[in-house]
Amino acid sequence: MKLSEHLDLAEVVKSDSAKRRGISNMPTPEHIENFKKLAENVFEPIRKHFGVPIHISSGYRSKELNAVIGGVKSSDHLFGMALDLDQQGHSSGVTNKQVFDFIKANLKFKQLIWEGGTKQEPDWVHVSYDEKNLKNEVLLATKVAGKMQYSKY
Repeated sequence: MKLSEHLDLAEVVKSDSAKRRGISNMPTPEHIENFKKLAENVFEPIRKHFGVPIHISSGYRSKELNAVIGGVKSSDHLFGMALDLDQQGHSSGVTNKQVFDFIKANLKFKQLIWEGGTKQEPDWVHVSYDEKNLKNEVLLATKVAGKMQYSKY
């Protein structure tokens, strides 16, 4: 199923963790509608701006999968409203920092997080979209004593 021109449902539900554990990771119709809004308002503008594939490291998470991987209980991933984008290891020439900077400067979103990494490059970029809550909150996530801690970017 196509969520948008360049994004398929299969890309947002893919999870090696779910597959290994035999966990269903299929979203509800409401969650699919949320992903369509995220795709059209965030993913497609990024894809069109850079003109290269944008890689998703995490999309939808069922409640069971989220619990198993230790995800935040109120994560937007649970509702089809968040993607983790990761260009590392791909030969497109586009970096995670470039994706982060483009989103921050050009798009409406609920939350944008520079996830881990260094001051020069995040390990990945988390972005969420909720049309009822476009607060454009920008955060920095750093690992402290094995746990992610969030602060204003």
